[in-house]
Amino acid sequence: MELGEPIMKILRKDYEPLAMVEQAFKRYDLAFKTDEAGKPILLFIGKKDANGNIRGDRFARRLKYDQNGQVIKDHWERKGQAT
Repeated sequence: MELGEPIMKILRKDYEPLAMVEQAFKRYDLAFKTDEAGKPILLFIGKKDANGNIRGDRFARRLKYDQNGQVIKDHWERKGQAT
């Protein structure tokens, strides 16, 4: 599964630092963890089961900064199934 532009638009926003944010997007349930700056770094996308866990895919974000704090690299990578 590729992350499309509508989902990337949600993931480019800043949220509460060090939090787990849950949202619904079209037919998917999203849950993502944020870093100290409030940027999403870990994404679970799929459908929630009866226990509240998301069954689907797991993605991790790679952020690289230069010496001035500017983002050099911003890349989402699929890490496998989310259970």
